[in-house]
Amino acid sequence: MQSVFRFRVFCIQLVLLGLTFGSQVALGQDVQMVPDRQDREAADKAQAQKDKDKDDDQPVTTFKANTNVVQLFFNVKDKKGGMIANLPKDAFELSEDGKPQTVKYFSAESQLPLTLGILIDSSASQERVLNMEQEVGGGFLSQILREKDMAFVMDFNIGVSLVQDFTSNTRRLKTALNSVKVDSGGQAGLPGIPGQGGGPVPTIGTPKGTLLYDAVYLASHDEMGQQVDRKAMILLTDGEDQGSQYKLRDAIEAAQKADTIVYVLLCADRGFYGFGGYSGDSDMKKLTAETGGRLIEVGNKTEKLKQAFDQISEELRSQYNIGYVPTNSVKNGGFRKVQIRSKHGYKIQARRGYFAMPDKD
Repeated sequence: MQSVFRFRVFCIQLVLLGLTFGSQVALGQDVQMVPDRQDREAADKAQAQKDKDKDDDQPVTTFKANTNVVQLFFNVKDKKGGMIANLPKDAFELSEDGKPQTVKYFSAESQLPLTLGILIDSSASQERVLNMEQEVGGGFLSQILREKDMAFVMDFNIGVSLVQDFTSNTRRLKTALNSVKVDSGGQAGLPGIPGQGGGPVPTIGTPKGTLLYDAVYLASHDEMGQQVDRKAMILLTDGEDQGSQYKLRDAIEAAQKADTIVYVLLCADRGFYGFGGYSGDSDMKKLTAETGGRLIEVGNKTEKLKQAFDQISEELRSQYNIGYVPTNSVKNGGFRKVQIRSKHGYKIQARRGYFAMPDKD
């Protein structure tokens, strides 16, 4: 009888053990199946997003990889200066040195990161407008810069100083802008290492006067020339150059080689010059026209300066982006004149051309 009881207990234990093992297996299978399904869905979603990002980035990647591609950013305006947006590719005709070119890449609104340079004149003639420039310029930086954008601050007077190197931190940029002081004697410069957040940028010979052209040249060659994507410089100045080693033509050429648009906000205290003594606007018109920017006269009016910055902000955020491979493949360092024409008769604001520089070894 006892052996029968033991046998029944043994059978029951076997049944219970079997049920427990079976439930553990089933539970293990359920737990394992859920991650499999989730992983598969997540992987499919990630791959789809990756493919989408790859498609979206393809024109940008090609621009950077193909050194033969000429890339242009431009604005389209009506007769009253109003911005014209969302025109298709076939609304434009493109030529280089008078020869038609085939548009390979086109975007009606560029989303590429923006690289911005603020160049502020701190010579003696700007003493009455400098505070205005600093205040309004700081507000503009907060408005224009986005997550992937960068900017630097440079000032010029009897010398040229890189006050703040490239950063996306608007607080640091504002601090740098507000630190600029009028200097009419002695070498301008801040403590630090050139190109590493501050310090004087070297100039040729003995600096004197207002080194506007030297500033544009150095900003283009040393700063913008090392960057890619969309680039623009904004000069806050009265347009008067005194004593630069580089000439206007050198400044224009440096900006063109760096693919940089130049805007000039003409902040001039005309009373400083007396009657008939001011003539900086003509050269600034040429500088901006050749590089695809424009001159905006502000005088010493804060409201006009705010409006000017608003206009620049709108233009930089409404740029068309066009790219082509030139039919002339020879890279001899010569200048090529490029013309974008609107079939609807709209005004095109773009740089006049580019230099076909040989590839670097």
